[in-house]
Amino acid sequence: MTSPPVDAEAVLLARVRDRATRGDAFDEIFTTLRERVFAICLHVTGNAADADDALQDTFLSVHTGLSRFRGDSRLFKWVYRIAIRAAIRVRSRRRVAADVHDADPASRGPDPVIAHELGRRVAEAMDRLPADHRVVTSLFAVDGLTHAEVAEILVVPEGTVWSRLHAARKRLAAELGDSAR
Repeated sequence: MTSPPVDAEAVLLARVRDRATRGDAFDEIFTTLRERVFAICLHVTGNAADADDALQDTFLSVHTGLSRFRGDSRLFKWVYRIAIRAAIRVRSRRRVAADVHDADPASRGPDPVIAHELGRRVAEAMDRLPADHRVVTSLFAVDGLTHAEVAEILVVPEGTVWSRLHAARKRLAAELGDSAR
C-alpha cells in the first residue's frame, strides 16, 4: 500500500474540510493507510495485540483531529506521526515482548527452522533497540521511506535520521553477530 498521490491527496483534503463528505474521506484514509499504519505499530510495539491497540488509538486520533489538519505536511506523514506516538504509548504501557513474526515459519524460506530462529533473533534484537532507533529502522528499512521522508514524519533533521539508523544498524549487527557464536 502506498500513500495517495499529491493531487489525489488534495482532493481528499477538500473532502475532509467539507463537513458533508468528511466521514467518507476518513473511511478512504483508513482504507488506504490501515495496513501501513498497522505495520509501523507492529514494528514499534513488538506484537500484534499492542499494534492493534495502537492502530485503534491512531485512527481515533486521526478522526478527531482531521478537521484541524492544516496540511503543513502530507496527510500520510501526519498519520504516521500519530501512529508512532500511539505505538510508543501502548508499548510503554505494556512491557511484554512477543515475536513480531506471526506468519507460518514454512513460508519464510527453504529451511523453516533456521528462518524462524533468525526471525526470532532479529525481532528480539529490534525489541532491545531504543524506541527512536526502532522507529527509524522500521520506517526506512521496512516501509522503504527515504531519509528525508522519515525526517519529516519524525520532525527531526535528516542528519538525525542518518545517525539513528547508523547506530541501530551497528547495534543490531553487534547483537546478531554476538548471538550467532
